[in-house]
Amino acid sequence: MYKRKNSWYSDFWHEGKRYIKNHGKVTKTMANTLETEFRGEVTSGKYIQGVNFNKVKFDELAEDFLRDYRINERKSLNRAIKSVEYLKTQFKGCRVPNITSSEIENYIDQRLKEKAANGTVNRELSALKRILNLGARQTPPKVNRVPYIAMLKENNVRKGFFEYAEFLALRDNMPERLKGLCTFAYKTGWRVSEITGLTWGNIDRSNGIVRLEPGETKNDDGRTVYLDDELKEVFNHQWEMRKLAQKLLPHVFLNQDGTDKVKRFDKSFKSACKDAGIGNKYFHDFRRTAVRNMVRSGIPERVAMMISGHKTRSVFDRYNIGNDADLRQAATMQEAYLNTQRKSVSNKVSHNVFHNTRQKTPKKRLAETR
Repeated sequence: MYKRKNSWYSDFWHEGKRYIKNHGKVTKTMANTLETEFRGEVTSGKYIQGVNFNKVKFDELAEDFLRDYRINERKSLNRAIKSVEYLKTQFKGCRVPNITSSEIENYIDQRLKEKAANGTVNRELSALKRILNLGARQTPPKVNRVPYIAMLKENNVRKGFFEYAEFLALRDNMPERLKGLCTFAYKTGWRVSEITGLTWGNIDRSNGIVRLEPGETKNDDGRTVYLDDELKEVFNHQWEMRKLAQKLLPHVFLNQDGTDKVKRFDKSFKSACKDAGIGNKYFHDFRRTAVRNMVRSGIPERVAMMISGHKTRSVFDRYNIGNDADLRQAATMQEAYLNTQRKSVSNKVSHNVFHNTRQKTPKKRLAETR
């Protein structure tokens, strides 16, 4: 340790390398504390010569994060941009060493006061983790340590389903151009973006097959679905409508003007639910419904996952959940099983009583009577 122009310096050698650090204009006691911390970072391998983490700010790391999304053509880029915008309300201009667990908790507290859902905050915290981890992996690194980030508990998983009668009522009240789209969603459980993005190049009408090539799905895996008679009729109808319109557009399901693919139909869907008298439903409920129907109909779960496009078993199991009808059916099935057990026990007891009675001699029965 030495002092030069009112600043304290650490100057030492470790494993053949010389390390010098300016601790600034501090007291000697503080300089000793900083030197101890500095030596600890050097000996543990956390310190990297020539890198000043205090000069790196959150804004630079956030831009690196968004650049990574753009380079890899991630489908959730818009969601990432929105998360960064919220994170900047707390960390804009913040230097990397100042992004601590305490500051992150302050951010969480503020977002919850703004009535943000736990799931929304978790997506933003995941973005922050990714931002810091990318900075730590760079050469040379821009982040020397990634603080602990605790995620919030989520309890906002929707559990809506379409019973068959509800689906029919909804479809009857949907505009003609969207009826086939709803039928396909009800039977396959595909995501709305995958259905609206279907082109005639994805359809093999002669063999009754719909294919999505790798990269056209959310999880980037390809997918093949064989059509039943009703779905074949859906695509044949769409093909005839295409010919009548005399506009050879590439997309299967078109907007109201017939000039492009379907993009938004929230109002039509909500209005159809109201007219059908089935309450507040979501289009994503078709996905849960299709998974449940496939499993209940005896389709192996592995095959059902291939059709719906679920890549992980945990997410598939989350969709394959029961409803009140399943619970009532379970109670009925259990009652039927217990009734068979009661009858079996009752018959066994009756048989034993009869058998024991027949085995006794008249003298024994007379003695028991006395």
